[in-house]
Amino acid sequence: MRKIPSIYWVAFSLWTVFTSCQKPATTRLAGPPDVLVTEVIQKDVPVIREYVGTLNGVENAQVRAREVGYLQTIAYQQGGYVKKGELLFEIDPRPFAAALDQAKGQLEEAQATLLGVELDAKRAKQLFGQGVISEQEYTDKWQAYQTKLAAVTAAQAAVEDAQLNLSYTKIFSPLNGIAGQQQAQIGDLVGTGGNQVLTTVSQIDPIWFLLPISEQTYWEYADAFKEAMARPEAERPAKVELILANGSLYPHKGKFAFVGREVDPKTGTIQIAVTFPNPELTLRPGQYGRARAEIDTIPNALLIPLQALSQLQGLDQVAVVNPDGKAEIRTVKVGPVYDRNMVVVTEGLKLGEKVIVEGFQRVRQGVQVSAKEVADSSKTQRTQDDTAKNSSGETKTGGASATR
Repeated sequence: MRKIPSIYWVAFSLWTVFTSCQKPATTRLAGPPDVLVTEVIQKDVPVIREYVGTLNGVENAQVRAREVGYLQTIAYQQGGYVKKGELLFEIDPRPFAAALDQAKGQLEEAQATLLGVELDAKRAKQLFGQGVISEQEYTDKWQAYQTKLAAVTAAQAAVEDAQLNLSYTKIFSPLNGIAGQQQAQIGDLVGTGGNQVLTTVSQIDPIWFLLPISEQTYWEYADAFKEAMARPEAERPAKVELILANGSLYPHKGKFAFVGREVDPKTGTIQIAVTFPNPELTLRPGQYGRARAEIDTIPNALLIPLQALSQLQGLDQVAVVNPDGKAEIRTVKVGPVYDRNMVVVTEGLKLGEKVIVEGFQRVRQGVQVSAKEVADSSKTQRTQDDTAKNSSGETKTGGASATR
């Protein structure tokens, strides 16, 4: 084995002594973590809920032919607006006109026959009074007159029936609304079989928005529904907003119309109807949307920013800075979200306490922190409301959802 020269051992020893004599580097101590805090504020919070539903006409009339015949005319524009009494279809009227002429002829014949029999009956009555004819002969004459009189009445009814059938060859709109696609072509034999639907006319101004709610939700607001139903619909406030399928807000607000009569046993839901004005006729039956309405108010609710919340194992937590400048980790119970960035706290906080909105991850229970105030959330809210009011001319409700 090769030996290391002694001079190297001497150099190594001197280097060890030299480095061991150096002073260790000074450890830099970290100060309290910096955090941003805001105060818990208090205000009345509207409870707003959104429900998915579909639009439907207030009335949907299925148009059918009342007589069997060949379709001759289609007089309306599919998908266009029609007025009540406007012509939609016409069946070939010639067979019905011929039947009417025949009925009129039979009526004239019956009336002519009645005239002769009536004269005989009157004469027989006079002769019977004079004792010229027997009672039997008089009775026969009078019965013949009554029979012909009944025949005239029946012929008159036949004429009226033929006139009615002829009028049914023209099919008119039963209401004001949008007429749908035609279900028959010119030349088709209509009015046969299951009485084929020719088209459907829907009244869509106003229009209904139908939304299902759970039975539990119904019982939660049963008293409010009952109170609303007791008022005439014209006096009910229009405060329901409609969010369309493209995400835009419909410009007209709706009002509560009615609660359905039963719970659907298949879905366990009951139907609510909201009436929306539709003067531009842009809303159509079958379209989807979301109804958003203020259904309640939480008085004097405590509010904190959503970003102050942190979750641990399903529990909502916040960090509070106490008057001593130390952090306290608390579990809280929360309610609805308000104005998209605030949340109601129902348990765990008091008005005026300061919660950490930035830096939660850097603190622990009881640790000293360096807290800095952020902008007053109540002032920020008032500024946003004033801006919205100045730009739109009206104050808009700030609530966003009833549940997180």
